[in-house]
Amino acid sequence: MEKANEHSNGVDQQLQEIREQFIHELSTNFHLYGINESVGRLYGTLLFENDTLTLDEMSRRLGMSKTSMSTGIRQLVDANMARKVWKKGVRKDLYIGEEDWYASFIAIFSKKWRQGIENNKKASVQMEKRLLALQKETPEQAEVIASDLKKIAHAKAYYDWLDRFIDFLESGEIFEHLEKN
Repeated sequence: MEKANEHSNGVDQQLQEIREQFIHELSTNFHLYGINESVGRLYGTLLFENDTLTLDEMSRRLGMSKTSMSTGIRQLVDANMARKVWKKGVRKDLYIGEEDWYASFIAIFSKKWRQGIENNKKASVQMEKRLLALQKETPEQAEVIASDLKKIAHAKAYYDWLDRFIDFLESGEIFEHLEKN
């Protein structure tokens, strides 16, 4: 019996090491999503947990403050990478990692792209207004200004296309053309 326990403990240790290596690799690339490495480690911890975790449990496992865990879990929930769950009789907030990486990717990048599009559209409108006003004041620059206005029109068309692309991602239509593995 003792030998079986030693073997089981050895396997558990190996399993934990394998998970830790994967979590490390996963978290080092989270900057691509605009998420720091410590939040990536939190996600990895949630991903391999077969049950829900409280902020206190997350804090103990990762050796980080409860405040850091709270901030991190909020980022993960916003990115559709974790969700809050309810269990009867439990007063503390419980969280679990989301396993649908496709939905997480779409949520993260759609949000970032929409913010960028919004900012760029505003800048395009402002630039267009200024160029049109300048065009009236300086007809000798009409050709140069017309060229800039064409570039702004091209940018606006691109932002419209990008908006439609994001809609395509968010609607799930993309999976009709590029299936999930």
